[in-house]
Amino acid sequence: MSKRFLPFLSILMLPFVLSPPASGLSAEEATGQEGAAVEAEVHLANVRQLTFGGENAEAYFSHDGSEIIFQSTREGVPCDQIFRMNLDGSNQRMVSNGEGRTTCGYFYPDGESIVYASTHLGSPECPPPPSFRMGYVWATYDSFDIFRASPDGALTRLTDTPGYDAEATIGPDGRIVFMSVRDGDQEIYSMNGDGSDVRRLTHRQGPDGGPFFSPDGSKIIFRGRGIPDGPEFDDYKRLLDQGLWRPSAVELFVMDADGSNLKQVTDLGGANFAPFWHPDGERIIFASNSHNPEGRNFDIFMINLDGSGLEQITYTDVFDGFPMFSPDGAKLIFASNRNAAQEGETNIFIADWVE
Repeated sequence: MSKRFLPFLSILMLPFVLSPPASGLSAEEATGQEGAAVEAEVHLANVRQLTFGGENAEAYFSHDGSEIIFQSTREGVPCDQIFRMNLDGSNQRMVSNGEGRTTCGYFYPDGESIVYASTHLGSPECPPPPSFRMGYVWATYDSFDIFRASPDGALTRLTDTPGYDAEATIGPDGRIVFMSVRDGDQEIYSMNGDGSDVRRLTHRQGPDGGPFFSPDGSKIIFRGRGIPDGPEFDDYKRLLDQGLWRPSAVELFVMDADGSNLKQVTDLGGANFAPFWHPDGERIIFASNSHNPEGRNFDIFMINLDGSGLEQITYTDVFDGFPMFSPDGAKLIFASNRNAAQEGETNIFIADWVE
């Protein structure tokens, strides 16, 4: 699921890109309503733009906080590929093989090897977008598998089961958590960093995915929703059997690393997704349109793990999402439509975090 929830916005996006400069652009240069909105973002200081044009999202820090990995569609790159860059936006370079469509790049703890999902074994070409004859649907390409890429670019295939395998992230001990439809539903699994010891962690009807380990590796946060038997589940399953998903309301859940002790964190309505842990292990930052559930105005929010203390972090009238803290909690990285030179551009921003 490329960009996990960015497809809510993809109808508006245009394949346009400018050559990125060596360093970021201050968000204080924003004008009009967006500029005023930035002033309300009291937890964010020294906001800098790192990419300029195209569709850029799912940016994540390395485990030592020295580099950023992200996915991008830009000039010469017709569908998402994985890139790395420095914290100031310099030294952007593609680190996937340039074939097929990729998604969900993440660093191994060694800071050198990376994991990502790719469709390139199915075809070196970009997979076709889904037809909208059945309404707004999202493709879960069955050619997506998860790969480990070494520093020299050599790929090791980690999954080889039929169906979509993607959304992989890595815990502090190197164990991978990911989403798969191998058993006929969107479920969360974990495996060793080499692809061995695969374990299914969720066991309910509905779209569970987007998992992340807590800083100590003991828990997993994810977005999902249980769907009981009935017309809604029948529609969901019919589409899923065709490699499609109709994005719908999802909430945030937490469970132990072995899948036990499942608890709901949010109950906000709308789409709540892209959760990530604050380094203290007690707070979750995430994207939500709960304040605008019928629209595409996603903002970033923070909530305590017990569901208390909800706080809005961003205030623009465009998409802000995919937030991630640096390992020391000093910086926040996120994707946004703010400052877009062309309608629908999504870029990567970094900010100093202010408690």
